[in-house]
Order: sequence, then C-alpha cells, then structure tokens
Amino acid sequence: MRFTKMHGLGNDYVYVNGFKEKLKNPSEAAKFVSDRHFGIGSDGLILINPSDKADFEMEMYNADGSRGEMCGNGIRCVAKYVYDYGLTDKTNISIETLGGIKYLELTVKEGKTKEVRVDMGMPELEGAKIPILASKEGCLIHEPIMADGKKYYFTGVSMGNPHAVIFIEDVQGLDIEKIGPKFENHERFPNRINTEFVRVLDRKTVEMRVWERGSGETLACGTGACAAAVAGILNGFTEDKVTVKLLGGDLEIEWDRKADRVYMTGPAVVVFDGEIDIL
Repeated sequence: MRFTKMHGLGNDYVYVNGFKEKLKNPSEAAKFVSDRHFGIGSDGLILINPSDKADFEMEMYNADGSRGEMCGNGIRCVAKYVYDYGLTDKTNISIETLGGIKYLELTVKEGKTKEVRVDMGMPELEGAKIPILASKEGCLIHEPIMADGKKYYFTGVSMGNPHAVIFIEDVQGLDIEKIGPKFENHERFPNRINTEFVRVLDRKTVEMRVWERGSGETLACGTGACAAAVAGILNGFTEDKVTVKLLGGDLEIEWDRKADRVYMTGPAVVVFDGEIDIL
C-alpha cells in the first residue's frame, strides 16, 4: 500500500489515495499503521476516495480503528493532497465526510498548498443531536457534570462530531491522561466524546489541549478548536474571531453568527511518502 504521511499542526494521519488503493479492512489497517512502534505512527488513517456528492470523499479512521465523522486538521491535509498530487487543479473544492459536505479554499504558492480555509458548517448545539444525555432540552452551556469524583462544567458542541468544551485555569498542568478517558467514556456521551480543556488568555486568544475519542491526546484538533471557539463565544468569554493555541500550533477560527457558519484556517504539511505491506 502506498501512502503519504501528513499533519496539520502535529495532528498526523496516514493518507491513502482511494482512487488507486483498495483496502479490504480499513479499520484494522488504521490500527496497524497508527502504531508508533510497529507501524508508521499516526493519529489515524484517512482514505481519499471518489464521491458522487462532492469533489472527493474523506473516509477517516481513528487510531483504535473506529470510524470518525470529521477531522478539521485531516480535511486540510486532504485538500493539500488532492491539489499537490494532481487530483485537481481547483483551489475551491468540496469534500464529503460523515459529518456532511465541507467546502475548502486553498492558498497556493509556487504550486504547493500552503494554507487551507475550511467552511466547517453550522455548529450543532442541541444536546440530543450532539448527542449528550441531559435532563433538559436545547443547548447545554456551562452544564454541570461529575467526572472522577469532581464537578466540572462543559458546553456541548457538534462540528460533525461531538465535543464537550471545559474552561479551566490550568491547561498545561492538567493530567489529561487521567481525566480524558473519564469524559470520553462517560455515560452521558452515548457515542463517546472529544473533550477540549480550554483556558481563555484574552478575548481574542485561547489555549487548548484536547483528548480525542479513539486516539487520546493529540497535538491539535480542528473540529475541537472550532468547538472551543463557539463555546467561548456562547459563554461570553471571547469575540467572534479567535486564535486557538494548540500544542502543535495556532488555528484561526471565526464564527459568522449571522450566517451561522464556522470557518477554520490553518496549515497542512506533507511529511513523507512511502509504501508498506498491510497484513
């Protein structure tokens, strides 16, 4: 199997051209290639396929083999791949995901994609549709929850996949390996959850660490950054345009509330191309 290793702010995936390669069991392949000791090493596997609904389809798998609806960093890399590797010459493209069709604008310099702006669509705020179990209907803003014997407050947002955003004072000192799984597998999240731990630096800047379901802590999460920005606005902490500082770098997120669209802008990088036997 030929592949390309790519990353968006350190959120790395193995990318496979589904026009040329066919995997019998992509879930098992994802677990194999993601292993950082015996495989290639990544946060998951993404197949770039033909689509009858959009220009391309992104078929995404987490490191544990589970299917993911959407990945913000991953979709920027898909855009870079299809342009840089000659699958398209368009700089405005559409990509089908399990989280809906996304529209992307590529910034190209010297024939290579340097930056991608993604229309991430409308944030879903209704708890039952995220889905999150709650005693009330509607939005879940500053919603109390018990985890590991402690009370936290979260804001629920779906950006095509489910997120619980928690605002805290100490992001860097957080024992995320301990608390992350407590939220991911909490009974209130029937499809598990991605959890963002966010500190507000000022009204235009936040810092964030993320525990992604199926992958653990990653250096960046595009949908998580969007969810964090939306949650910051809903809680009155930030402006409508915010820089989200992640372990792997910064993303620019804007929520156009009039149009109810969230836009994410950030880089995409090719690490290397290779070939590997899939058992």
